[in-house]
Order: sequence, then C-alpha cells, then structure tokens
Amino acid sequence: MTQPLSQEQVTANLIAFVRERFLSGDPQGELTETTPLLEWGILNSLNTATLIGYVREELGTAIPLSKVTATTFRDVRSISAMLYEAGEAASA
Repeated sequence: MTQPLSQEQVTANLIAFVRERFLSGDPQGELTETTPLLEWGILNSLNTATLIGYVREELGTAIPLSKVTATTFRDVRSISAMLYEAGEAASA
C-alpha cells in the first residue's frame, strides 16, 4: 500500500505538469503555486479538462464538477488544497 501524497507533493506534481504540458517547460521559471492560472490564460476549458484528467489518472482523485470553479482553479495552491481536503475527507 502506498502512502498518500502530502499537500506539498501534490503541489509540486501539479506545478510540474502545468509547466510541461501548458508552458513548454516554463523556461522563464514564472509559474509558482500562486500564479493566477485563469487570469494569465494558462487554464482554458481544454487545459482544465486535461488537468482534471491528469489528476484522475496520475493522482487517483476524481474532481466533482461542483469543485470546478474559478475560485478552486485560481492557482495551483487552490487546486492542491481542494485535492488534499478531498483526500482527507475520503480517508476519514
């Protein structure tokens, strides 16, 4: 049985995925956990769907549609917090 990822590990995984998939590796190193993903145009409908698929496949967490909001997907920190809370609730 594998240990669940910490919130920091989830954040690091999400940042790495967004950098590689949506920012061509982020050569300028601009992406942080508080970068406004929607405001900067990093997340659009297609990229959001791709990110949700990554979370489901690689992190093993299904994101309910009710959680797909501008607030929840504001930045990597918000996404990570939502996923971590969902994981905590599921394991309780």
